Amino acid sequence: MTGETDGAVAATAVSAAPLRPMAILRIRPFAVLYLNATLVFLGVMAQSIARGWLAFRLTGSNAALGGVLLAFGVAMLVATPWGGVVADRFPKRLVLQVSIVLLAVSSAWIGLAVAFDVIAYWMLLGAGVLQAVAFALFNPARMAFLAEVVPRNSVSGAVSLLLVNGEISRVVGPAVAGIVVASVSFGVEAVFLVSAVLAVLGLLMTGAMPPGRRRGEPSSRSPLGELVDGVRYVGARPDLSALLWCGVGVVMCGLPYLAFLPAVSEDLFDLGSAGYGILSAVSAFGAVVTGLLLGRRSGTGQELRVFVAAGAAFGLAVAALAAAPTFWVAVVVLALAGGAQLAFQTVNQSLLLGMSDMAFHGRIQGLVMMSFGAFGIAALPLGALADGIGLRPTLAGMGAGVLLCVAAFALVGRRRMAGAARLRDLG
Repeated sequence: MTGETDGAVAATAVSAAPLRPMAILRIRPFAVLYLNATLVFLGVMAQSIARGWLAFRLTGSNAALGGVLLAFGVAMLVATPWGGVVADRFPKRLVLQVSIVLLAVSSAWIGLAVAFDVIAYWMLLGAGVLQAVAFALFNPARMAFLAEVVPRNSVSGAVSLLLVNGEISRVVGPAVAGIVVASVSFGVEAVFLVSAVLAVLGLLMTGAMPPGRRRGEPSSRSPLGELVDGVRYVGARPDLSALLWCGVGVVMCGLPYLAFLPAVSEDLFDLGSAGYGILSAVSAFGAVVTGLLLGRRSGTGQELRVFVAAGAAFGLAVAALAAAPTFWVAVVVLALAGGAQLAFQTVNQSLLLGMSDMAFHGRIQGLVMMSFGAFGIAALPLGALADGIGLRPTLAGMGAGVLLCVAAFALVGRRRMAGAARLRDLG
C-alpha cells in the first residue's frame, strides 16, 4: 500500500512550479520505473548494434538491414494499438513484467543461436517481431505509469528524464557493444546473452512498483471496442491528432537514419563496427545533453515553438549527414540530429499526455508508438533505395521528408490546435 500511496500523493500534489529533475527522481515509484528502464534499455541498445552488425555480416546488404527493421516495424505497427489498450485495462506493473520477459527471451534466443553457430538471417527477423511485441506493451504502460505517479505540471520533465534514460543507454550500450564485437571472438553472443541477464534483473525490480491500475470502473467494452474508443477520442480532438500525425510522419521519414549507421560507417568511411558504435553513441550523447536542458526548462510555455524548431533541426541534420565529407563531420552532424530528435519526442509525448484524459493515456501512447512501427516499415524500401541510388541521396530525401512534415504542422496543425483551445475556453 505504501507504493500506491506514494503514487497517489505524487499525482495529486501539484506544486506551483514544475519539479526539477532531482525532485522528480525522489518520487519513489518514478525512481523505480527509471531504474527499471535503465537496465532494460541498456541491454536493448547494446544488442541493437550487435543485431545490425550481424545482419550486415550475414548478408552484406542495406536492404537486409532494412528487412530486420521491417519485421520489427510491421509487428509493432500491428501490436502497439493493442499494447495501449492492455495498458489501460490491466495493472501496468503486470504489463511491464510480461514485456520484459519477452525481451529477455528475444535476446537469449539470438545469443544462444550465435554461440552454437546455428544463426540465420530469419532468426533476426523472428527476434525483431518478438521484441516489437514486447515494446508494444512496455512503452505505453511505461509512459501511462509516469503520468500517474508524477504531478501533472511536471510530466514534461519526467518524460524528458525517461527519454534521456534511454539515450544514456544508447551512449553506453553501443559504445561498449561495438568494442566487444570488434575485439572479442565471442563478442556478438556475449552482447545478446548479457542483454538477457539485464532484462531479468529489470524484471525482478518491477516487484517494488505499485500495481498501476486503470482509472475508473472496469469497462464492459471489448478490447476492440476500447481501441476504437481511443481512436475516436483522438479523432475528435484536432489538437491531439495534429501532434500525433506530425510525430508519426517525422519518425517514419527521419528515424531510419539509425538503421543505416552500419552502412555509413562501413561504406562511406571504412571504419567497421567500431565506427558504427561511435556514430550511434554520439547521436545519443547529443540527445542526453538536450534532454537534460529540457528537463531544467520544462513548463516555460514555449512547447510548440520547441516542437517545430526541433523537428526542423532534425530534418536538416539528417540531410546534412548525406553531405558529410569526413567521419568527424558526420560525428558533429549526428550529435545535432540526436539532440533535435530527443527534443521533438519529449515535447510531442509530454503535450499528448498533458492535453489528454488519463483514462486514454495508454491508448494514446500506443498510437504514438505506431510511429516506430512505421519507421521500421519505411526502412526496407529506403534500404532498397539506398542500394539502388546510393546512401547519400537517400539520406537527403529522408531529411526533406521530415522538413515537409514539420512545415505541414507549422502551417496547418498549429491553427487546428489554436482553434481547439479556443473551443475549450468557450466551453
